[in-house]
Amino acid sequence: MKMPGLNAMIGAFLIAVLLVIALVGLFWTPYDPMALSFTARLAPPSVDHLLGTDEFGRDVLSRIMVGARASIWIGTLTVGFATACGTAIGLLGGYSRGWIDRVVVALNNTLLAFPGILLALGLLAVFGANEYGIIFALGIAYTPSMARVVRVVVLSLREREFVEASRVMGNGALYTLLRHILPNCLAPITVLATSMFGWAILSESALSFLGLGVPPPAPTWGNMLAAGRPFIEQAVWLGLFPGLCIALTLLGINLLGDALRDRLDPRMRGTR
Repeated sequence: MKMPGLNAMIGAFLIAVLLVIALVGLFWTPYDPMALSFTARLAPPSVDHLLGTDEFGRDVLSRIMVGARASIWIGTLTVGFATACGTAIGLLGGYSRGWIDRVVVALNNTLLAFPGILLALGLLAVFGANEYGIIFALGIAYTPSMARVVRVVVLSLREREFVEASRVMGNGALYTLLRHILPNCLAPITVLATSMFGWAILSESALSFLGLGVPPPAPTWGNMLAAGRPFIEQAVWLGLFPGLCIALTLLGINLLGDALRDRLDPRMRGTR
């Protein structure tokens, strides 16, 4: 039996832990995440280094804390970019109809024909592998999904009585969109943006693992996984802890997203 309340609590707890780790890592870490110590290289988890050290003697816990900050920063800006652009495009296409809508649909379908990670890889090859290149590439890759959802909602709203009444009262298209249509799109936008945050973190980790993310020595969970791969037999913690962080973060986001969907989608209310 579904328990939206429990899912929401678990998801919110996991996300809160991520935010706390990132916030603490912004001001304090047990060790300098960039400091090398060849006398302590590949040290297993201990009292001195709770999650062990990597091949250069750097503290894994400190690097995970800094990596959490990078993941949240990139994920938040990516979702913000995709949500803003996708919402604007969806509102324009769904309300205008005609040739404008046909152009929006054609461009959307063209971008959706490419897998998001493949499109991001192509854009990163043009703009370079750096933090803002990742944000732009993933934002462009996720914009069509948001635009499609918003357009469908606007198409169902534009013929409603309250929108027609706004037109009859002489309100302009922009006022009608912002005052009457956009507020009714916020529920699906919120649910999709929550899921998109998880997509962004996973894609950023995948790109960093492939060497196209934030360049070393700056730590991210993805490049920590990639760096620990050659040492997986003798230092399993190098891959275990960053991978566990990614898995728990995605679990928390998915549980919270499911709970939001159950809460905001009228069709899901009262179901078990």
